[in-house]
Amino acid sequence: MVQIRRLGPQIGVEVSGVDLRTIDEPTFRRIYQAWLNANVMVVTGQELTLQQFLEYSRRFGPVSPHPSKSTRHPEIPEITMLGINKHNADGSLNMAIYRRGAEGWHTDGAYDDIPFKATQLYGLAIPNQGGDTLFASGYAAYEAMPQRLKIRLANVRGAFTYGGRTKSQALLNPEDRDRVPAMHLLIRTHPETGRKSLYFDPGKILSIEGCGEAESNALIDELTALMIQPDGEYRHKWRVGDVVIWDNRCSYHKAAGDYPPEQDRIHWRTSIKDWPQHVALQ
Repeated sequence: MVQIRRLGPQIGVEVSGVDLRTIDEPTFRRIYQAWLNANVMVVTGQELTLQQFLEYSRRFGPVSPHPSKSTRHPEIPEITMLGINKHNADGSLNMAIYRRGAEGWHTDGAYDDIPFKATQLYGLAIPNQGGDTLFASGYAAYEAMPQRLKIRLANVRGAFTYGGRTKSQALLNPEDRDRVPAMHLLIRTHPETGRKSLYFDPGKILSIEGCGEAESNALIDELTALMIQPDGEYRHKWRVGDVVIWDNRCSYHKAAGDYPPEQDRIHWRTSIKDWPQHVALQ
């Protein structure tokens, strides 16, 4: 029997008692709605092949290969492999791989003209300590914004690139670096829930349109401080077989980046775009 329980006051839901390999459409629609309501959904106890994980991910929307080509699966490029090859040839730790996702709170795909709707991970190898993923609600961030800031940023866009202001692009091939920035509204109305969210990524934003450099940087600092609200957080402690999907349109996340380097933390990842009928509403 399918069981659904909330994990936090504003973000997070857990689904158990379901086999994602055989899930029927009514059950999928039920858990999809639970995901929309909670931003982040954990489905426990799964045993999936690469193809089964890909097929399940496609039920949320078109799956797009991640721009980091070096970590794509060699046979199924829509799937990214996280946590593999984390040691260099000389045995030293490759920090770009070990701490991937731990550089700070972020939302995936803001550097694209059509950002990722969702990201999904499947836990294959989990360390015996550390390695959690933290999540926060963009709805809670918007609701915490002072009214003057909501008015100031209404219909205002930010310019986003893969490396943001630091130009950190080590995981990209040279030909994929220095792309034209993508422009996105900082206050967005979710195309499926109708709720307003702060759409923001301090690591990928370059500037805020209509601002000088000093004002832009000051606004970025203020928005960064608003991202994480006390009752709008959820911290996920991974188990092998967990499938976790989050809504990039209304949430932020980061890896803890604190597990023992000699242990494995390995996931399959899919990056999911939105359905065409929702793109224009973002």
